[in-house]
Amino acid sequence: MLEVEDVFSSYGRVKVVSVMMESSELNISEITRRSGISHSSVELHLAFLVEAGLITEKRFNRIRIFRVNHSSPRASLLQRFLADWRSLASSYAAAEIAFN
Repeated sequence: MLEVEDVFSSYGRVKVVSVMMESSELNISEITRRSGISHSSVELHLAFLVEAGLITEKRFNRIRIFRVNHSSPRASLLQRFLADWRSLASSYAAAEIAFN
């Protein structure tokens, strides 16, 4: 059973999830570029996320395209969580700038 700790236990995995939740679909090279993590690490995190059902993978010969599995309730919940987190962070940053 997938536990929340399994998803958030790795900084790299959180970066990959965050990049994926901001995009509709990406190939592994673009995920690597946006996350700033090595290709091999991204590949391992994507394998975990696909196995967990949060991300889906399509293959076109050697090209692999990854996207958020919107049919997964956990993926939808995770996407809302990250959006709310970013919104709160932006609000706090704006308030701090206005205060100073």
